[in-house]
Amino acid sequence: MTQNAENVLDHFDLFRGPEYKEMFENKRKNFENPVADAELERVREWTKTPEYREKNFAREALTVNPAKACQPLGAVFAAVGFEGTLPFVHGSQGCVAYYRSHFSRHFKEPSSCVSSSMTEDAAVFGGLNNMIDGLANAYALYKPKMISVSTTCMAEVIGDDLNAFIKNAKEKGSVPEEFDVPFAHTPAFVGSHITGYDNVMKGIFEHFWDGKAGTAPKLERQPNETINFIGGFDGYTVGNLREVKRIFDLMGVGYTILGDNSDVWDTPADGEFRMYDGGTTLEEAANALHAKATISMQQFCTEKTLPYIEGKGQEVAAFNHPVGVQATDKFLMEVSRITGKAIPEALAKERGRLVDAIADSSAHIHGKKFAIYGDPDLCLGLAGFLMELGAEPTHILATNGGKAWDAKAKELLASSPFGKNCHVYAGKDLWHMRSLLFTEPVDFLIGNTYGKYLERDTGTPLIRIGFPIFDRHHHHRYPVWGYQGGMNVLVTILDKIFDEIDRNTIVPAKTDYSFDIIR
Repeated sequence: MTQNAENVLDHFDLFRGPEYKEMFENKRKNFENPVADAELERVREWTKTPEYREKNFAREALTVNPAKACQPLGAVFAAVGFEGTLPFVHGSQGCVAYYRSHFSRHFKEPSSCVSSSMTEDAAVFGGLNNMIDGLANAYALYKPKMISVSTTCMAEVIGDDLNAFIKNAKEKGSVPEEFDVPFAHTPAFVGSHITGYDNVMKGIFEHFWDGKAGTAPKLERQPNETINFIGGFDGYTVGNLREVKRIFDLMGVGYTILGDNSDVWDTPADGEFRMYDGGTTLEEAANALHAKATISMQQFCTEKTLPYIEGKGQEVAAFNHPVGVQATDKFLMEVSRITGKAIPEALAKERGRLVDAIADSSAHIHGKKFAIYGDPDLCLGLAGFLMELGAEPTHILATNGGKAWDAKAKELLASSPFGKNCHVYAGKDLWHMRSLLFTEPVDFLIGNTYGKYLERDTGTPLIRIGFPIFDRHHHHRYPVWGYQGGMNVLVTILDKIFDEIDRNTIVPAKTDYSFDIIR
């Protein structure tokens, strides 16, 4: 073997050794039912054609590589935004391992979450005993201030009643009667991670505002002049929420960030482990009922939560992941209108700097064609910014986008001449995107890490914006909202454009006449 203690090889080099090449070839020959190379190549080329695209888009009963995750992932994301809160997923250990690893790989931080460890017996007889024991263990071992319960497929298929189970567990002494255990049903086989986020946020507010599942009086709203802010499911939550706080502080706005997980996924390395760090306090969550208004930065992440809040007498406003000048203008003007606070000169200067940066770089972006995929609000925010830059969004795909999103995306595209040739694909997946990139090529693709396979397959350069970003580090620490966030997105796009220009002008004596120092 090529690996030894005197010369430890990285896997990049290790698996290129002759013994591994032989092992891979034997595996292919003996276990993968291979076809002749010529036939493999023929079919591969056929999958790039308009004929195959037509068949691809005609499929109904199969999803291939969807650009979304399941509801409980969003449930965990929402839960950790509250002070001392432990997410408790009523389901199997394997599901929770997926949620924890997904977040840890993106944020490069440990992500705490527990399960009720349901197995085959619970699938037959129900998971009540798992809930009783699980809540008792979680409360005793991890000492949370609140436990937020959600579900997986298994619990939903057999019909476990969370409200009844939690009450039963409290009667058995698993946790004190007055201990906060909000819950939400989050079946993983419908919706997506943004649905799970929405369900849990609504469940937490229902718990505090509507009498804690019948164990306390309902709160009576006493309106004040503060506002609530909900960020939504956002892979840039660390940078974005801190940017929003900075903006509100500059404006002198009284505010509460609901579901503030910016600290728990950005803890310092100072020798102290923080299972819970930061977050919206439980008192703030209860008092949020009294706010003048609630603002959601992502409309399609809060489709149930906002109507519930509006029904309590608050004004609500929703945005679509504001990126760039116009979207930030709209956000700030709405905050100013609701609060009566003026937009300060410092933010006006930031706006001017972003406009200046766009003007400096417009020649390199104007007319470039882009394909975008990701969550519904992210796609809308990026498409709006691209058109603002003079770029041409050509394909916009959201696996978890529905009819309402489809209509809103088309309305946005119709507002600019740069959107006239763009098509919107709600409910489609990344195998559909592959057909689009082969049959209607674009200059760049924008999406999460999973797009690197499309980049390799189709040759379309990938700009990593979205969730999850596994193969690059620390993107989540930088905002994409606001004028400063727009600057960050602009630089990210430009860096990829310039990298591609350099890559295509690098051959000595053939293309290097354009391998310039100045761009």
